[in-house]
Amino acid sequence: MEWRTRITDLLGCKYPILQGALTKIGDWKFAAAVSRAGAEGCLTAAVSLTPEKLREDIRRCRDAAEGNTFSVNLSVGYCPHIDEMLEVSLEEGIHTIETAAFNGDKYGKRAKEAGAKWIHKTATVKHALHAEAQGADAVIIVGLEGIGFKNLSQLPTMTTTTWATRQMRVPVVAAGGIGDGRGFLGALGMGAEGIMMGTAFMATKECPIKESYKQAMVKARPDDPPLRKVVLADPDPKAYEEVMKKRGEMPLEKWLVALERVMLKHPEYRDVPYMWEYPLEELSGLMSMAVSGIERIPTLKEFIDGILQEAEEILKSWQFLKTG
Repeated sequence: MEWRTRITDLLGCKYPILQGALTKIGDWKFAAAVSRAGAEGCLTAAVSLTPEKLREDIRRCRDAAEGNTFSVNLSVGYCPHIDEMLEVSLEEGIHTIETAAFNGDKYGKRAKEAGAKWIHKTATVKHALHAEAQGADAVIIVGLEGIGFKNLSQLPTMTTTTWATRQMRVPVVAAGGIGDGRGFLGALGMGAEGIMMGTAFMATKECPIKESYKQAMVKARPDDPPLRKVVLADPDPKAYEEVMKKRGEMPLEKWLVALERVMLKHPEYRDVPYMWEYPLEELSGLMSMAVSGIERIPTLKEFIDGILQEAEEILKSWQFLKTG
């Protein structure tokens, strides 16, 4: 069947499935491979490190994507030379700019001024509504079950999606713990017009992380206490208060990393690197509640085709849809 939504119309991708930015991991090769499989690949600008390298990576990604669309992610506070990275992306004709992690108004408005589409990724409905008011063409809202930059006010994906889609006019993309056809179909049923996945995309053959990390996702259970603590539990109140008091005293690029480490219960949150200097091994070991649907390590095409096939089989099995 044709999975056409306002997201596929906006982005030009075949399926309403978006790749998460994947800090340190979302390079041009992986983004292009995702796009060739019919989803929306995402080239993370921070992976390129410099504007000159980003320009080169965009051109390589475009060639490798074979005519399929891809976006460029600019995570505020996590991307070096972000102003220059944006201008290079626009000069290279990137159709969609995704901002994330912090207020992206400045960059989104500049992208729209240049004729590009602007999608903002956030963790709360409040901030999604703000982005919509500022002109975002779509929003991605990551529920509590997701991993990555988190927020103390974050709610579970189901609550977030149903609450947001009742209020918002622009398309909403659901994220957070989604990794199979059930989650995909459920998100659409809750009003989302697409999904974004990070962890589940990492558990594919093409993802540039070690096989041991992928196998750890296969073996992981969503009810494992250590995983539940990292993903679902509130941060230590004293550590959170300590970092929040340093807002304005530390460079944003350092403060956001410190805050994120506190939210993920990392013991070392005082002396932090810039995000683009973060150890790849540490980021590769993070995983979300999407492990509930990870049973093997497929190719990207097998993974995406499997999601759609599972969703279609569920729809066909619903007898109530066939009765008048």
